[in-house]
Amino acid sequence: MRHIHKESHLVERIGWLRAAVLGANDGIISTASLILGVAAAAAAKNDILLAGIAGLVAGAMSMAAGEYVSVSSQSDTEQADLAREKSELLDDPEFEKEELAQIYVERGVNAELARQVAGQLMAKDALGAHARDELGISETTSARPVQAALTSAATFSVGAAAPLALVLIAPSTLLIPIVSMGSLVFLALLGLLGARTGGAALFKPIVRVTFWGALAMALTAGIGAIVGTVV
Repeated sequence: MRHIHKESHLVERIGWLRAAVLGANDGIISTASLILGVAAAAAAKNDILLAGIAGLVAGAMSMAAGEYVSVSSQSDTEQADLAREKSELLDDPEFEKEELAQIYVERGVNAELARQVAGQLMAKDALGAHARDELGISETTSARPVQAALTSAATFSVGAAAPLALVLIAPSTLLIPIVSMGSLVFLALLGLLGARTGGAALFKPIVRVTFWGALAMALTAGIGAIVGTVV
């Protein structure tokens, strides 16, 4: 007798993984860039630290608000589609059954079998069947605004804390190179962690995240140096 076991798929992590990687990545890049920009303007270490802390708080709140608003908009759209589909199922269930069957036919199922499958699925959960196969909405991919907001804020704070910790331990004369190199290492580790968690290849995510982080930090440090010279 064959035993049926529950499989765990990596796609189930996509919701929180996207928000987590985005939050931590932004936390490291934006805070490190802010620190380097202020440091390049020849500011005192206490001023640099204060700017970094302010960037952490503001960034975490911005990430939480932005994720909540954007994912809530996605959730609103999903709910509107589900309400419309529910109404259509009440008005003309036979048409909706044929519509679902045609989806299976287009995927390669025999027409007669497709109608049987559509009928059985609709008998159990008509709205769920149409949400999944017609609208592409499922429990795995559905929008979760609160989860996305909290995940983004928390991971942004963790990411931002990394370059701030480097400011605390680095001597003033070596602050810029230590924060720069340390932040790139943090970004590379983040790319590695994100790739491993999502089951992706390792090289491309690491290169991608470190390249854009290095570019952001270099540009911000350059602007800070120019402003500091002028002022």
